[in-house]
Amino acid sequence: MSRAPLWRAVAAFVIVAIAVLLTVTKSPRLGLDLRGGTQLVFETRDSPTAKADAEATDRALDVLRRRADALGVVDPTLVRSGERRIIVELPGVLDPRQAAQVIGRTAQLTFHPVLGQADPDPSPSPSAGPSADPSADPGSGAAGDGQVLADESGRRLRLGPATITGDGVSDASARNDLQQGPAWFVTVDFRDAAAWQRLTGEAACHDPGDDRRRVAIVLDKEIISSPQVDTTVPCRTGIAGGSTQITGSFTHQQAQDLAVLIKGGALPVPLALIEQRTVGPTLGAEAIEASAEAAIAGVLLTALFIVTVYRLSGLLAAIALVTYGLISYAALLAFGATLTLPGLAGFVLAIGMAVDANVLVFERAREEYARAPRRGLRAALNAGFKNAWSAIADSNITTLLAAGLLFWLASGPVRGFGVTLAIGVLASLISAMLITRVLAHPIIGRVGPRLSGLATQGRVRTWITRREPRLMARGRLWLALAATALVLAVTGPLLHGLNLGIEFTGGRLVEFTSAAPVNTETARQAVAEAGHPAAVVHTSGTTISIRTGQISADDVAGIERALDRDAGEVTKQRDELIGPSLGEELRRNAVIALAVALAAQLLYLAVRFRWTFGTAAVIALAVDTAAVVGVFAWLGKPIDGVFLAAMLTVVGYSINDKVVVFDRVRELWQARRRDRFADVVNSAILQTVPRTVNTGLGALFILVALAVFGGDTLRDFALALIIGIVVGTASSSFVAGPLAIELERLNEQPPPEAPRPRARREGTGAVV
Repeated sequence: MSRAPLWRAVAAFVIVAIAVLLTVTKSPRLGLDLRGGTQLVFETRDSPTAKADAEATDRALDVLRRRADALGVVDPTLVRSGERRIIVELPGVLDPRQAAQVIGRTAQLTFHPVLGQADPDPSPSPSAGPSADPSADPGSGAAGDGQVLADESGRRLRLGPATITGDGVSDASARNDLQQGPAWFVTVDFRDAAAWQRLTGEAACHDPGDDRRRVAIVLDKEIISSPQVDTTVPCRTGIAGGSTQITGSFTHQQAQDLAVLIKGGALPVPLALIEQRTVGPTLGAEAIEASAEAAIAGVLLTALFIVTVYRLSGLLAAIALVTYGLISYAALLAFGATLTLPGLAGFVLAIGMAVDANVLVFERAREEYARAPRRGLRAALNAGFKNAWSAIADSNITTLLAAGLLFWLASGPVRGFGVTLAIGVLASLISAMLITRVLAHPIIGRVGPRLSGLATQGRVRTWITRREPRLMARGRLWLALAATALVLAVTGPLLHGLNLGIEFTGGRLVEFTSAAPVNTETARQAVAEAGHPAAVVHTSGTTISIRTGQISADDVAGIERALDRDAGEVTKQRDELIGPSLGEELRRNAVIALAVALAAQLLYLAVRFRWTFGTAAVIALAVDTAAVVGVFAWLGKPIDGVFLAAMLTVVGYSINDKVVVFDRVRELWQARRRDRFADVVNSAILQTVPRTVNTGLGALFILVALAVFGGDTLRDFALALIIGIVVGTASSSFVAGPLAIELERLNEQPPPEAPRPRARREGTGAVV
């Protein structure tokens, strides 16, 4: 064995060993859509006294983190996204109402002296309110001398400037004392007892029953408690110590929520809830099970297919495919990536795409062996790896561009798809170019040509070689048919419009499951009786899907009660809220993502090949994109974030296919500079058809498995990709090829120069 294969074997062993170690020692970090919980996205807003910049958002993040900890949520995740957004993930929290109200509330807490009653007509003094007990801290106070607020009984009081703010509070907790009654109260501890002592000392100088003997505790411009200082407290002396009690006939939940807000402190700037996603744990478990079934079925079908086509070489590739799954999974663990539902789909899809590199290598090896069988199978395989590298590298770079755009412009779980797709692409390179090569190198040279699977041309190539169809002789006919298909695709959105999901329109999507199948009309009537007659209601078996405008969590609870009454007991499985500003932003980003994807592919192909090739590929790519969008418009399928992930994957796959074709065009044109360009393109298409068919079938096996085993979301995702792969494969031959021919007629650049031959090592049969 030569030194180079030995180096590869050591590298392969180290990579697989590290992957096994990571898999055994680490557990995956599941997204909320797989383990259940609530994700809240807040956006900081400017206030009259503070600007919502990155620094203010970081301070708000610290406050939210203290509140999440005080709520007792296990393993909460809070991160800043961009300059003004905060993402809060609360595992296990399935009712977002309390979390959103408590965690995101502005909570401007202040303690004020009462200057007297604001109403002009005198009325009896209030019965002192609950007594203010032990003591407090100062705060920087400033606010509103003479502001008027209603107390707990509705009486309007005129307040003095704030003496203490929430920043002066060191701790707060909910308590109850059965000796004082069943109601709960909140104890508050202060950092500086002197400020509380001064405030209560000045109030104690007024007569009992006088409003000015009270202290107003204000939360978000609402008096939550206004106790009167006890008669035992001497004037100017005040209450010594460092704590007090806030009373007001609170329930346990109210007292606990108030304690969380006080202890967490005041937010420096207001927050707006712009996105919320809630997923039940049952739905996440079903998604994991469905994805696992799709992965197993897809891998088995793909492995059976490549073993049937490539025999022993295919078996070695199937083994490498298993290591691909291991390496991809280990990479997710190593990077600490969050595995989401679209991410699982990306992981499964990348299995099909991983076959592409192996197919490219094996087809080139078959060509090399047919050209020079005396050099042997090992030399043919080494040449296959060498000659296929250019197309593999180019096609994977274009797929990585699409994955990068998903991570940059998408949000929520779709970003996870971009991460897993990128990891899958890199892992597929290691699997095909390293693992498969290490496994095949010592074996292929020791078996017979027939068993190797590389000595036969295959049925597809044999049929093409015998027929040699002149596809490019009808190039303009293909372009006319493509134009007709494009018109039909564009007609779909024009006639039926696009069924934009709430990610792009804003609104709320809620999904329930019932114990027994529910009639659509019954569910629609229940939702209408709950006060939402304009809601869009769909049922499928026991699943009830409701899409509305910007309704509150309380409205969702009302809908659930109505469904419980009319349709039997229901369980909420999914609840997603997208604010109108975020919907507009995501819609804009979706258009930008597709435009940037097409521009990036054009730029890359123009630099890597010729401008004519890049332009032809991108125009064909636009046809592919329009075809998928058109079919979804005709079928009324949702255009949402998952669809965006599918579209950008279609862009990556389609351009991948076109790169392989144009890479072969460039290679043949360098060797046949005197031939007509149309004949060169025709030969390149025919030579790459076996790879195209075998790769396409490998990906389709995976997608069909996703469509069969996945839920509605994964089923639509798989449908978009199936359409994209079929159309994209056809457009490589019948749109990109003829367009390149037409553009080259306008191009004055000469054909590319043939590369200089490189030296060969003697004795090993390896091309270096």
